Amino acid sequence: MHCFFHLVHLHERILDETGIEVSDLEAAHYQAIKAIQELREEGEADDVDWRGWQLEVADASGRVLFSIPLDAAQH
Repeated sequence: MHCFFHLVHLHERILDETGIEVSDLEAAHYQAIKAIQELREEGEADDVDWRGWQLEVADASGRVLFSIPLDAAQH
């Protein structure tokens, strides 16, 4: 299944135009957690305010499969 990982905050959306192929929903969740970790490692993580942001995982039709609040995933 092809999944897209969009960053969403209120009326702002940063869309993943490429996406990746995953075997199932569990693999998509693993990749979402990995993507959040990579976001935190880029630059100065302490300078980024993730409150209110979510990582939405959507399928090829655009249906949101699940979302993870980025502020809840902070270390």
